[in-house]
Order: sequence, then structure tokens, then C-alpha cells
Amino acid sequence: MSPRGGQSYGFPIYCAAWLPLAHILKPDPPATDADADASTPSPPRPPMAALGGGGGEGRSGVPNKLVVASLDPTVPAGEEAALCPETVIQVKTKEEVPYRMAVHPCGEGVLCAFPNGCRLYRWESQEEDEVHKLALEPDQEALAELKGVGLQLAVSFSGEGSILATGGEDGHLRVFKWPAMGSILTEADTKTSIKDLCFSSDEKFLAVNRSSGPCKVWDLKSSEVVANLTREAGEIFGFCRFSNNTDSSNILFITAMQGDYGKIISWNTTSWTRVGSKKITREAISAFTVSPDGALLAIGTIEGSVIVLGSKNMRALLTVKKAHLGIVTTLAFSDDSRTLLSTSFDSTARVTSVGCPKSKSTSIWPVLLVIILAILVYYCMQHKEELLAMLPR
Repeated sequence: MSPRGGQSYGFPIYCAAWLPLAHILKPDPPATDADADASTPSPPRPPMAALGGGGGEGRSGVPNKLVVASLDPTVPAGEEAALCPETVIQVKTKEEVPYRMAVHPCGEGVLCAFPNGCRLYRWESQEEDEVHKLALEPDQEALAELKGVGLQLAVSFSGEGSILATGGEDGHLRVFKWPAMGSILTEADTKTSIKDLCFSSDEKFLAVNRSSGPCKVWDLKSSEVVANLTREAGEIFGFCRFSNNTDSSNILFITAMQGDYGKIISWNTTSWTRVGSKKITREAISAFTVSPDGALLAIGTIEGSVIVLGSKNMRALLTVKKAHLGIVTTLAFSDDSRTLLSTSFDSTARVTSVGCPKSKSTSIWPVLLVIILAILVYYCMQHKEELLAMLPR
């Protein structure tokens, strides 16, 4: 049974990402005068997402696969968007489960992390770049440096797609130039595993969270650590994401569990000092992301809830209790920051509309309060003598 608003795909979903269709599909050729008179323009292609997961090794009967699904164009305007139940692409991965995923931002393929290493799937078009003719084919020659390295718990391309970073369950950090795969930096720490990593938008910094110790921030030009962001008493760091401010500066957000609370901490990326911290939920945080425009944060929990917050004050703008029946595994905002994709072990992918960030974060109550106060002041001035006469003598 799928929760309301979720689409079930028949396998536990571990990883997901929106696809950069503008880089994958060629635009339609310009119509001739005859075509313009004879037909109407083709509708825009709906956004699509890649989903990965499965039942694991053995004979569970649940397949391991990588699929692509599009937004359902038949959903009436004004209703909650949803992914189509039918997939555009299905790639069976045999006995291997795709646990993590990184989609190249310029359309060079989908990188999947399997239990024994990573594999790159490239886009193939069989006929005129039509959506239903797209295919994903494994590139057997790519990523030789990431074969047989074990499970990578974090994989990410930089914003421009020129750098690839992976973090292993064995504690090994690897950062490469893309696509040449020349090494930028490596760090091995067998006493910890890497939980998450992220690039700053200018590709200058890489933040890395491990299972213990501080969050390390690397300068990618010098390949040296520029900051060790320490934990306060009782904090257990989880996810990390850089976000842009309106003045084009960066801020780093880190999720943490502290006692019974899940919290979000913000860090200045010049002084590397804490600038904010707020307890958000009593449920353990299992997924985290930041919108492309930097206005929104989103967390998913082990109880299946999804919470969207404003990045400036970390105030909850939208809460969907039991958005999924299982642990939320992945969150991803669309390019326009108005749609949030969430996935779960319960085999569902859900699309939640978050509207326009500006309208979500703007409240009418302060304006109404000022108007009411102005009316009260005006009334008091006009009826000053009557009000004074009512006072006890």
C-alpha cells in the first residue's frame, strides 16, 4: 500500500535524483512554415527522475534495478504532482543493489555506487532523442579507479561537473578531476566511515562528514584542510550541504542528532564559525537537501516524515507527516526549487509541491498587525475625552 501522493515501484528505493533533461535530450528542430500551419507545437517534456534500489543479494524475489520515471502530465492543474507509474527506462543490475547515485549535471551519465564499487551508465538515444527511445547503458571502461573499492556511502559531482568525490564505508575519501579521473586528493581513515560530503557552488571547498570526529573542509585548489568543524557535547553529525546566500556568499548546513532531537547547524564559510543552530524534530534525520536557489532546506526522517524549512530562520514551512511508510532515503529539489522528490524503503517515490519560496516565507500577519494598531491609535485620538471619562477617579 502506498501512502497518499506516493507512487510505488515495487522495490526499496535507496537513491534518486532529478535529471538534467536540457543536457540529455536535444531540442526539437525548428518547425518549417508548412509544419507550423499544419500542426501545433509539441508540449514541453515533463521532468524526469532516476531511482535506484532493490532487494539485495539472494532470492528475495525483489529485483535490483535503476529506473527512470517522468512526472505524470495527466495530473489536473491544481492537484499534487506525481510520478508516472510506468517507467521510461528500466535497467536490471542483477545481484547488485545501487545504494547511492550521482547524476552528472551536464548529462554525461548516472554514476551508481554498488556494494563492490561504482559503475557509470551513459545515455543512449535510439531514435531522434525521443524520451521513450532513451536508454542507459553501462560504460564498462569508465571508472576503473572505482572498481573493487567497496561500497561508497557518498558520491557527488561538483556543480559544473568538473570534479567527482566519493566517500567509502571503509573511510577512504577520493576526489578526481572529471572526466580524466586524475587524482585531486585522497585520505584514508580506517577507523571511521564517510557519512556524507558536498561541494560548494564555486567548487572551491569540499565538506566531509565522518562517523566520528569533526566535519573537515578541504580547499580543492591546495588539497589541504582549511577547517575542522567540531561537534558540541552530545552531537552526532549527519548530512552536510552548502547553500548560496543572496549576496553570493556560501553557508554550510550540517544536520546533527543531539539526544532526542534532530537539529540543523549553519556555519559561516569565511570564518568557519557557527552562526546558527535549531532543533527541528524528535525523529532521527535520515535525509537532507538544500534547494538550488538556497531559500529552502528539507529533511526526511526515519518515521517517514518530510519537513521543508526556510533557510534563513529554519522555520518550518511545510510538514508532511508519514509522507512515506518507511525511512526517507533521498530528498531532491527540482531545478526551479518548487518541487521536492522524496523516496523510501517502502518502495515509493513522492513529489511534493513547495510553491514559490518567496510566497511561502512571507507572512501577511505583520502587515495586518500594523494596520490594526494604526486604527486603534486613530480611534483613541478621536475619542480621547470619552476614554478619559471612563477611567476610575
